[in-house]
Amino acid sequence: MAGLNGEVSWFCCGNSWGPCSSTGRGACGTCHSGNSQHAWPNTSAACYDITRPDRCGITGMSLRTCGFRHRTTNLCNGRAITTTIADCGPQTDLFCGERACCGGNCGTNRIIDLTPAAFSAIASLNAGLIPCNVVVG
Repeated sequence: MAGLNGEVSWFCCGNSWGPCSSTGRGACGTCHSGNSQHAWPNTSAACYDITRPDRCGITGMSLRTCGFRHRTTNLCNGRAITTTIADCGPQTDLFCGERACCGGNCGTNRIIDLTPAAFSAIASLNAGLIPCNVVVG
């Protein structure tokens, strides 16, 4: 997979941690808000049928399954983190055309969700949504 630019957000899963209360363990059954993990929109055909990044014009989003590693770089500050797939998401087609920018760096469409622990390693949770680049980790 070549580098994919878009937006990264964060989500809660597993036991309570930081700003999260207890919730489900994700599509892989291993998700925990305190771990360096992420949700990917193409973990299976069933997942892709829900998230539909193609409806936002995103092509080339490879099928990757539970445990696969991606490296996400914050385009605002250059910080990066490698995480493993633990869930299906984000539901990209709900946010088609959404855009996050900092300075001249922008990302359009949500392409990855990080756990709060992972997101806080590259940005403040208060940012909520930032432009990013995602590559195979």
